[in-house]
Amino acid sequence: MVRLENGKLAVFSPVALTEDVKQTIKSMGELKYIAALDYEHHIHIGEWYKAYPGATVIGVEGLPEKRAKSKVESVPFSVVFTQANRKTQKVDEHFDREFNYEYMHCHVNKELVMLHKPTKTLIQADLLFNLPATEQFRKVSANNGILTKIFNFINSTTGTALAQKRFHWYAISLGHRPDWSECLKAIQKWDFDTIIPCHGDVIETNGKAVFERVFEWFLDGSKLGKSV
Repeated sequence: MVRLENGKLAVFSPVALTEDVKQTIKSMGELKYIAALDYEHHIHIGEWYKAYPGATVIGVEGLPEKRAKSKVESVPFSVVFTQANRKTQKVDEHFDREFNYEYMHCHVNKELVMLHKPTKTLIQADLLFNLPATEQFRKVSANNGILTKIFNFINSTTGTALAQKRFHWYAISLGHRPDWSECLKAIQKWDFDTIIPCHGDVIETNGKAVFERVFEWFLDGSKLGKSV
């Protein structure tokens, strides 16, 4: 959650709205923005909007239709990022003053990546993982089971991050690499140090270096145009 300079609050890809969370919000200020940062991380926005009906709901193309088809809670999306408007879409003057946006229409999950400029924080959903998720699973082991260990290894940012680098290059970007490169180069121009992912621990510092290491092949262009 981010408190804007005008005191309003913004939440991104929110989890379940518990009573403890409601009390925290009450102590912090007015919740003004609810953002679903991709096509997958939207499950709880209905309960959040029901509790805070005055909030501006932000999402990505296809998500309103997906939710309607699934017959979940009705949520009026005030702002929807699309491939057509991704370079021009705004939220409002207060939000736009503090955030940069890059909508990755080329990503399988339709990623909306945001930069909170005052804190130099990159906020994203499924673009970059930082597993294992020791913060989220601090009461239990975050690395139990062979499948979990394999998934954590693939989505680690430690060392050269070669497994995650290969996963992005050879798997999920296949067929869309030039578009990925364009979007990632736009994000690279931003000034950020912290990265907040939906999956894994917050990268508190040196986030820009981690980002550049994981997406090196898209950023330097050395492999673009080459066959797999």
